[in-house]
Amino acid sequence: MEHITRRTSLALIGAATATGLAAPAIAQNKKVVVGALRFTSHSASFIALERNYFAEAGLDVELKFFQAAQPMAVAIASGDVDYAVTAISGGLISLADKGAIKVIGGALSEEPGIDGQKILASDAAFQAGLTSPAQLGGKSFGMSTAGSSFHYMGSKVAAAEGLEMSFKPLQKVGAIIGALKSGQIDAWAIVPHIAKPLAGSGAVHIIGDISDYLPNYQVTTVFTSAANAADERQQTGDFLAGFSRGVSDYNSAMIDLAGGQEGVDETVDLIHKYVYADRPREKAAPSIINGTMRLNEGAKLNVASVQDQLSWFQSEGLVDAGITLETLVDTSYVDTFEA
Repeated sequence: MEHITRRTSLALIGAATATGLAAPAIAQNKKVVVGALRFTSHSASFIALERNYFAEAGLDVELKFFQAAQPMAVAIASGDVDYAVTAISGGLISLADKGAIKVIGGALSEEPGIDGQKILASDAAFQAGLTSPAQLGGKSFGMSTAGSSFHYMGSKVAAAEGLEMSFKPLQKVGAIIGALKSGQIDAWAIVPHIAKPLAGSGAVHIIGDISDYLPNYQVTTVFTSAANAADERQQTGDFLAGFSRGVSDYNSAMIDLAGGQEGVDETVDLIHKYVYADRPREKAAPSIINGTMRLNEGAKLNVASVQDQLSWFQSEGLVDAGITLETLVDTSYVDTFEA
């Protein structure tokens, strides 16, 4: 059961109030740079930009795209990017320990009853008997880098099944996909908009669900520099307000189907500008729809999941054992809960 533990008003300026007024950032002609991946899980940022929710919150936003979580965390720390959505990684935690960044909200979550991230097997491994996570013992599992979310998920699955497997760092999602399709690695886990088309092609097979092992996993978080969190409270609250409107639109259209098929089609058209933009709309749409997972309303944050991730990174010796949740997270902007 969710339990709300803290609330502030900064990030929860509703759609009715996030209108019209010029905030300091836009008054100073300041460009606010938002980091993103070309995943459907980043749709709240796309919607907030396209529907002028950031602008109505007083922000002139520009999107900057990355291919992995780690470079995005470095960009936040260096000031090249102001806000971003990504999974918690060892690199992100270490930057928080150095006083460079803060997690300020939640984005994508695993939720029971909603299709989530899939555990995949290469065709070669599948044909050789890898048909469920219980057979992962001795197999190779793809990840971008050590300390990535892929490393965390794979380790959690292995621990739950009581087995050991090896991890192969391949830096980028595209490289992991290529290695899985060619049989250079045996397994991987990824969001459904990537997993389902791969499985549909026959090159890989879905053998399980991450939600069976991490039912309330806070997959991605919203984060910023520690300086922004501490010193740019108006701007940070304005960003979260615009972002949260994008979240609400996405969940309403794609999860709750409040606008029917017309609402789905309109949202898919918007997302297609950023995700699978190199494909015709008719080919991109099924993958975008397959990627539908719940985003956290109001960017609220599951601190129990974040603590579990932090504890795992510490247990693996990937981050300092003395780092606390308070070092990583600024809970003053959004609701937090434990699930």
